[in-house]
Amino acid sequence: MTWAQQQGIALQHIQPGKPQQNAYVERYNRTVRHEWLDQYIFETIQEVQDYATDWLWTYNHDRTNMGIGGITPAQKLKLAA
Repeated sequence: MTWAQQQGIALQHIQPGKPQQNAYVERYNRTVRHEWLDQYIFETIQEVQDYATDWLWTYNHDRTNMGIGGITPAQKLKLAA
C-alpha cells in the first residue's frame, strides 16, 4: 500500500462476493484455469511453476489480443515505451 501511495496509485477494493467488479482479473483467472491449470495433474510445486512460466510467456509474447488491437501484450508495452 505504501508503494502504491508513493506512486500516486489509488487502491480501490471490490465488495466481498462481487468478482464482477474486477472483470479484468476475473477474466485472466478464468483463462489461467481453463488453458493450463485444469489441463494437468501436477506432482510438484516446481512443475506448476514451470507450466505457469511457459504459459505466461506465450500469453504475453506469442498470443495476440484483439482487445489491444490484435497485437501481443509485449508489443503493446514496446509501443508505449
